[in-house]
This record gives sequence, C-alpha cells and structure tokens, in this order.
Amino acid sequence: MYSAAMLLVISSGFLHSIWNLYTKRSMNKTVFLWFTQLTALLIFLPWTIMVWPSHAITSTGWWLIAASLLLHALYIQLLAAVYSIGDLSQVYPIMRGISPLLVPLLGVTLLDESLSIIGWLGIMIIVGGIVSVSNISLRSLRVTSLKAPLLALAVGICIAAYIVIDKLVLSEVPAVVLNESTNAANLLVLSWAAFRSREMGRELRSNWPIILLGGLLAPAGYLLFLFALKLAPVAQLAPIREIGTVFGTIMGIFILREQQGARRLFASTAITAGIIILGIWG
Repeated sequence: MYSAAMLLVISSGFLHSIWNLYTKRSMNKTVFLWFTQLTALLIFLPWTIMVWPSHAITSTGWWLIAASLLLHALYIQLLAAVYSIGDLSQVYPIMRGISPLLVPLLGVTLLDESLSIIGWLGIMIIVGGIVSVSNISLRSLRVTSLKAPLLALAVGICIAAYIVIDKLVLSEVPAVVLNESTNAANLLVLSWAAFRSREMGRELRSNWPIILLGGLLAPAGYLLFLFALKLAPVAQLAPIREIGTVFGTIMGIFILREQQGARRLFASTAITAGIIILGIWG
C-alpha cells in the first residue's frame, strides 16, 4: 500500500509541475486558469455525480469544506499573480518548499512536538535553498525584487493549509467530489477579473489545446495525491510530493530558457532533499 501511495504522489508532483509550466507560458494567467477550472469542472462532473455521497455530511464537515474552498480560491488567485511577475524556476521551488517547512515548525512552536537533529538539518537545508533561489541580498532589500518571492511564500502557506484541511474533508466526501468543489470555487473567484480583462477570446484562440490538457492535468494531479492520502499519512506523503520542485525548475530552465539555471537547479534540489530528510527522518 505504501509503495502504491509513493507512486501516486510522485506522479502527482510531475503532473503538477507540467500544468504550472502551461500556466506560466499563457498570455493572461487569470484567464488561462479560469478556462482550465471550467474544463476540469466539465470533465469530472459525470464522475462526481456518480460518487456523490449518499450519506448526510456533518455540520463539521460543511465547515471544513467551506474552509477548503476559501483556501483553494485564495491559492488560485495568488498563483495567477505570482506567475505574472516571477520566473517558474524561481517561484515554483519557493511555493512547493515552504509548505512542508511550515507544518513541522508549527508543531514544534505550538504543539510542543520535537524535531530530531536530522530534522533541524532538513529545515536548514530548505531555508538555505529558498534564500538562494529568492536572490535575497542583505545589502539591498528592494520591494520590487522581493515581490515575486513574497507572493510565492503566500502561495506556499495556502498549500500547507489546504492540504491539512483536505485530509480532514476526505472523511466526509470522496476525493473527486472535493476536487470538483474546489474547481467550482476557483472558477467563481476568477470570473470577475477574467471577464473584465476582455482577453477571453484571445487566450482561447491561442491556447485552447493547452487549456484542455491543463484542465485535465491540474485536477488529475491533485486527485492522485488525495487518493494517496487514503493509503498513508499526510506527514509521510506531503514531503515526497515536492519532488515536483525539481521537475518545475528543470522545465523553467530548459523549456522557458530562464536565467540563473545552475543556481536555481541546485537550490531546488537542496529544497527537495531537505523536505525528504525532514519528512522521513525529522
């Protein structure tokens, strides 16, 4: 069971990096994400109807679902913003690295949990990788240079929060129902900005094949992760999923031809290594 969960999680990380590449390559990020959410909503609707829970959802379950929808909606808006100003190979490692970093730190500070020496080593490696890929200079901390890393940090916080909430929601509804609900919430929050941009037709004409593929890959990648959560604890699986950090960085460097390739590849590899050390031995 654990081997199957690991395979699902690694596949999830790979699919996640691909659709993030497509988002970065799009012309209007908000419009592109709006179309992918609509596509996903339509593709997975028949399956959602088939597995809709016959039992009543508890009142706690509804609150958890509402929290999940809000977090996913905030995440998708921040994602559009960060890809509008930042390189994939810079912001992707930060977004994926900060999530598994926060959970153990909160456990130590708020829940009186403990980390091993190896766990603290993993944290230092993650922090070092994030600082490196952020291009932070103590001599000149400019708002413009830190805007993309700070947005990526906010995205990572959303990811950490909704992963924990979604793990709890899975006790109330099937994974595909949860995923379809978040697609609907994302579509709703993106609608005003997407229609106001007046670029719907241009984006659809230019990128409709990629929109269709992105609409399939985005929910499919997260569904694989949700299915894996049924097989193993989230604390073990969440760190392994971040292998997608390296995939995304490689795509940014070699497909998008982004700068600082060697530095960013080293940083993303360090972040991934730190995450795995923290998740397995921390």
